[in-house]
Amino acid sequence: MERYSEITNKNQREIVLLKGFPCAWGKCSFCDYILDNSTSKEEINEINFEVLEKISGKYKVLEVINSGSCFELPKETLEKIKEIVVEKKIEKLFLESHWCYKNKVKKMREFFGIPIIFKIGVESFDYEFRNEFLNKNAKFKTIEELKEYFDSPCMMVGIKGQTKEMIDKDIDIVINNFTHATINVFINNSSKLKRDDELVKWFIDKYNYLDQNPNIEVLYNNTDFGVGE
Repeated sequence: MERYSEITNKNQREIVLLKGFPCAWGKCSFCDYILDNSTSKEEINEINFEVLEKISGKYKVLEVINSGSCFELPKETLEKIKEIVVEKKIEKLFLESHWCYKNKVKKMREFFGIPIIFKIGVESFDYEFRNEFLNKNAKFKTIEELKEYFDSPCMMVGIKGQTKEMIDKDIDIVINNFTHATINVFINNSSKLKRDDELVKWFIDKYNYLDQNPNIEVLYNNTDFGVGE
């Protein structure tokens, strides 16, 4: 499992994949990523502290991810991250959270005291597809409601059951409403959902220009950020 990497093309930054407590929701129909967790605080902190020591601060930007939300990281790990932010003079942080923690986002921003790009797994702006088909439990009704808490939606494309029209609408919303977004091309995993290869090919052909958009990061494979396995 790779837990430290550098993103050197768009939005240059260091990135660490930490271990956390189990995902509070943990029922998304497409996800098997949440298996990278533990109920042992000691084990989590030991792994995380070792990974965090690799941060150099060379880009002054750091992204911290784990198999769920940043709020599922132990207090000791969060304090260690804050120490490193100060020590390495980090000027901007990327964090991620599930919608269920929306009311804690403000406190986390205050805790770190530097600009944070808060990511959220939206997957699709189609309410029914997001919450019934993908079982995301992110029940915001408007883009304005989402932006009240979060800065950067993480989208999913290429799942059987998704349509071109859904993707077109999602990309339009992302481009016109957010200064940063991540688009994940679905890769078959141990979940029951399957990749739609024709839909993926269509997406890549139509939206390859997004590779040149400095504000949108398209992940064609789960490990494109250099972490994971």
